[in-house]
Amino acid sequence: MKPKKDVTIYDIAQKLALSSATVSRALQDHPAINKHTRKKIQDTAKELGYRHNTFASSLRKQKTNTIGVIVHELNSNFITSVLAGIEKVTAETGYDIIIAHSSESFEKEAANALNLFHKRVDGLIASLAFNTKGLDHYHPFEEKGIPVVFFDRVEEKSDSPKVIIDNYKCGYQATQHLIEQGCKKIVLVTASLKRNVYAQRHKGYMDALYDNGVTFDKDLVLIKDLSEQCGVEAAMQILKMKPLPDGAFITNDFSAAVCMQTLKENGIKIPGDIAIVGFNNDAISKIVEPQLTTIDYPGVDIGEIAARNLINHLRGISNIRHTHTIVVRSDLIIRKSSLKK
Repeated sequence: MKPKKDVTIYDIAQKLALSSATVSRALQDHPAINKHTRKKIQDTAKELGYRHNTFASSLRKQKTNTIGVIVHELNSNFITSVLAGIEKVTAETGYDIIIAHSSESFEKEAANALNLFHKRVDGLIASLAFNTKGLDHYHPFEEKGIPVVFFDRVEEKSDSPKVIIDNYKCGYQATQHLIEQGCKKIVLVTASLKRNVYAQRHKGYMDALYDNGVTFDKDLVLIKDLSEQCGVEAAMQILKMKPLPDGAFITNDFSAAVCMQTLKENGIKIPGDIAIVGFNNDAISKIVEPQLTTIDYPGVDIGEIAARNLINHLRGISNIRHTHTIVVRSDLIIRKSSLKK
């Protein structure tokens, strides 16, 4: 069947014997057109199946009312909560979002950035992949004056606006808590130390050990991808350690939950034999038995703050280029998985 031709404002104008300018203003709810005429035009547009040409309008205004978002993965409670925060703000302010994910690949991240640039997004919110080096692939945005806000995984030495938590403090707090529970042999399960979030948590872990006179052992630092399989692998490595570690700080709740389950299946008592702390405060931390001590990583807040700062800049309310780093509060949430005492 041949597709129907798109209805234009001229078709509506002809049907109602009005000027196209009057129809155009009425469809934009312009107060210069009286309420009765506006309603009649809008009802006719609906009846005829008129669709507003957003693309043409965007070209005229040099603005798309679209925000691009690049994330490193989608299968993550944290990322889902960040996206919820972004969407809340964009919906309130009349912006659409286009979401792209890098699948932890620098090459895919760079391709996504270029694609969103060509889609003429008004601004960009991004979190970097594991192996991303430098920010050259974001330079086209900078050259065109298109604002970019980074969150979570960022280039710390860059002057680009970024929204983060104090990962160093979180790593220190988690390790300090385990030491206060009497732990002296503490495993750290984390991801690539090339990324700021994991490097800073690692530094906090090391400094807490040092400040408490606990010897650092590099063999207790397990660098993984923080997947489900990672939790199993970490547990099997822990089981082979002699003597068995009495504490573990695992920088992802899902991996921590899988690790706990695997250890329990092998006769290890938690927290009696080994106390465990996770990271993110995902829903799973309240479901596992025992419930998981964790660091609260407020994803919704981070998404809202990133989006609001970006959109305020676009609206001329504030200048995001004067804001280099926004640090969002995070807290240690103590539950039974770590309570030896």
